[in-house]
Amino acid sequence: MTSADQPFTHLDSTGQARMVDVTEKVPTVRSATAAGFVRCGPRVIAALRDGSTPKGDVLAVARIAGIQGAKKTADLLPLAHVIGVHGAVVDLIVQDDGVSIAATVRTADRTGVEMEAFTAVSVAALAVVDMVKGLDKSVTIENIRLLVKTGGKSGEWRRE
Repeated sequence: MTSADQPFTHLDSTGQARMVDVTEKVPTVRSATAAGFVRCGPRVIAALRDGSTPKGDVLAVARIAGIQGAKKTADLLPLAHVIGVHGAVVDLIVQDDGVSIAATVRTADRTGVEMEAFTAVSVAALAVVDMVKGLDKSVTIENIRLLVKTGGKSGEWRRE
């Protein structure tokens, strides 16, 4: 059976949205890595590199915001399960045209952490924008995507 042949599990028999019941699933080790990019102009890049941003350490704030975002995913997404975020790493690298962000989230639970990784990257990116918007209002958040997920029934998946 292909995934297209399987029923969409977030809908009940009448087509109403519902949270999938994972009670009977056995917890397994799972991880997900997502990435994204905040495109910034030369003025912002210079300020990030020399530490002169008016609001302080942009990368440190964004890193903590991303970790916090991963832990708050179920509060933001109505059908996401409350799961234990047992590990979250958010890396930010200043590049010539912006800030690259990668987040890896790990758990030993009944469902995956893809949404937590997406949320970590998204919130970290929002924190970067918030911290630099006084220097340049044209910064943009781009290309948030899943890179890798491991564990669970479907096993490992990697973006080509």
